[in-house]
Amino acid sequence: MQDVLSMLNALRRPALLMRAARIGADEYRRTTHLPRILGYGVLPRHGAALIKLIELENDLNTQRASGDTGYSLLKHVDVLIAMVGEARVLRAAQSHQLT
Repeated sequence: MQDVLSMLNALRRPALLMRAARIGADEYRRTTHLPRILGYGVLPRHGAALIKLIELENDLNTQRASGDTGYSLLKHVDVLIAMVGEARVLRAAQSHQLT
């Protein structure tokens, strides 16, 4: 999963978007938020969810950068919140395995 976390570290997004995502991630609840973003059903594992979220966020960022009229800032922040939340859980699991 280090590759997924490396991909996240390489992302460059506007500071205000990331600040909102970090603040929102404090209230992130996987079972509540993730189904709304990825669809209902069985939740994927953290790494798989993160990969799907990265793909969704990339599409949203492309819309943002191109000035697409269908771009939703709220959806973009929601996806970023989920990405930060899932990454926190993944990092915590990795650090727990190292101890």
